Amino acid sequence: MLQSNPVEVSRNAQVKVVRVEAIPLNLPLARTLKIAVGSERTCLEVLIVRIHTNDGIVGIGETQAWRRQGGAEILANLANIVENHFQPLIVGRSPFDIAGILQSLDESFSNTLYAQAAVSDALYDIVGKATGLPLHSLLGGERRSAVRTGTILTIKPTTKEVVAMVDEGYARGIRYFGLKIGVEPERDVENVSAIRERYGNRIALRVDANASMKRDTAISLLKKLEPYGLDAAEQPVPSWDIEGLAAIARSVSMPVMIDESLSTDHSLLDVIRRGAATAVHTKLAKNGGVYRTWRLWHLADAAGMRICPGNHPCTGVATAAALQMCAAWPGPLIDGAFAVGVGGELETDITTHPFAIENGEIKVPTGAGLGVELDMDKVEHFRVR
Repeated sequence: MLQSNPVEVSRNAQVKVVRVEAIPLNLPLARTLKIAVGSERTCLEVLIVRIHTNDGIVGIGETQAWRRQGGAEILANLANIVENHFQPLIVGRSPFDIAGILQSLDESFSNTLYAQAAVSDALYDIVGKATGLPLHSLLGGERRSAVRTGTILTIKPTTKEVVAMVDEGYARGIRYFGLKIGVEPERDVENVSAIRERYGNRIALRVDANASMKRDTAISLLKKLEPYGLDAAEQPVPSWDIEGLAAIARSVSMPVMIDESLSTDHSLLDVIRRGAATAVHTKLAKNGGVYRTWRLWHLADAAGMRICPGNHPCTGVATAAALQMCAAWPGPLIDGAFAVGVGGELETDITTHPFAIENGEIKVPTGAGLGVELDMDKVEHFRVR
């Protein structure tokens, strides 16, 4: 058990938030990103939040203007919510009151999990820096010093290009792949077949339709994919169709994983009650940051569900937050794609020491808080004016 220094406790009790700063960024992707729903993306819209305290500590957090999965805000709206609506509710309060602050934000402005995520993680970063502890120590201690990462196989015009993405990931030590499906079912079967023919059982493979399919189409496709030993079928039908997810779970042999259907702990409870999935894919922005996502993990674990830690494409800030959670988690985790962005998808990161994937793993930062710092020259370069 950690022993508290009375002097430190007294000092930390007097730490107050004096300013909340929202920094919108437009970061170029190294390659276009295409999933079943929406057009190709060539850039990443990121909001970095910096929370300043009266003793000079600055905490950082990240969210994204993803405009799907429950987040309809554009980048300007996220910045507006944080600076003009959240800031008055946070300034003057102790950054150690994370639960109280987030409850105030939730009560004052509903359905703002994407905006709250960056605030949540910036507060945790402050607490870690004030106590000199990495975030995983605040969450319960270090169970992992490195975390295995998976990667995403986006939709490409040809099967050859899809297999080439697997080749690239495999060479970096990655052994868990999430294949996007849902546009051309025949091509989906061809892609899965080609990947299995090349790699056999040396890799784990999940398919993800991003909530794009109808029930009957999804069941038909997944039946054809059953012989290929898939680890899971992620979100085949729309987020609202929990009954459809349950019907699919009863109809196919592979496990069903939720993503778009998972927002709050209430939505997870609904999925659990209906037996609609046996695995969850969390994303820090979508699920409201470390504070709320950590609650989801415990609830899912209590229901016997597997946990896949994830992120939207992001910078090293959100990657660090996910790494800290994974480091503290006492149970098994799926190799999640929590590092999409810093794994080569972004042209450049905005942290001073960008993460590197070594043999399919990323080392957990050991510094206080999130364990990463912003490269302010890059932040200013990519800032949306």
